[in-house]
Amino acid sequence: MYVYSFEKLIVWQEAIQLALKTYKTTNLFPSEEKYGLCSQMRRCSVSVSSNMAEGTSRLTKKDKAHFMTIAYSSAIELLNQSIISKELQFISEENYLEIRKDIESFTNKINALRKSFLAT
Repeated sequence: MYVYSFEKLIVWQEAIQLALKTYKTTNLFPSEEKYGLCSQMRRCSVSVSSNMAEGTSRLTKKDKAHFMTIAYSSAIELLNQSIISKELQFISEENYLEIRKDIESFTNKINALRKSFLAT
């Protein structure tokens, strides 16, 4: 089976794990949040890895960098929603700090990847 270039990226693999963790975490949300914050967090967590995958298929480095920027922005959106979830007590402080640590690791790597596309 052919392995696409994005599948080889450690940062993409981290993004997949972040999405899985987001789904597991939002399963614990109140049922009335199913179409609210829960849905929004799930969509933006999937957007992170999806934009990376799409970006690697682009022909120009400028386009690749643009999609990495979108992936970065989606991760920051997820951080914001995690903060709100913690404040609403949908997630514990411990769970929030774990998600925040994962997002920090991801954003550092994706920013470096984006810069590498812009540097050459």
